[in-house]
Amino acid sequence: MTGTADAGDDGFWLYDLRVETVLDGRQPVCRHIEGEFFTVEGEQLVFAEGQRISMYALAALLPLLPAKQRDTDRNDWMTSDAEIACPDPHCGGRFKVTRIGKRRFSHAGTTGLPDKRTTPYWQEEGQ
Repeated sequence: MTGTADAGDDGFWLYDLRVETVLDGRQPVCRHIEGEFFTVEGEQLVFAEGQRISMYALAALLPLLPAKQRDTDRNDWMTSDAEIACPDPHCGGRFKVTRIGKRRFSHAGTTGLPDKRTTPYWQEEGQ
């Protein structure tokens, strides 16, 4: 599982993520319930029944999630720093992002370039 591919291999790896609300005794201003979570599987956000997140908090998280899905150097802060603060400066809510698995995708199954496409990854057997 390296970050580079052979010339004939169009595959790449992405981490699945768990994004969980943590308070650690801090007082939230927004609706943040300790332990609520969602997962990121490829490009999909997956919520368990009844789990919720503020759209403002989600807007702060979204730009960071694709970077958290990729291999990064062990000294990169994207690897070592796991908590993202709620964007409300008065809120104590945090979101812990944990890498929970790794899955392989192909460029041909994920690209929008017409001359490079194959069956979309989410229509492949077993998905």
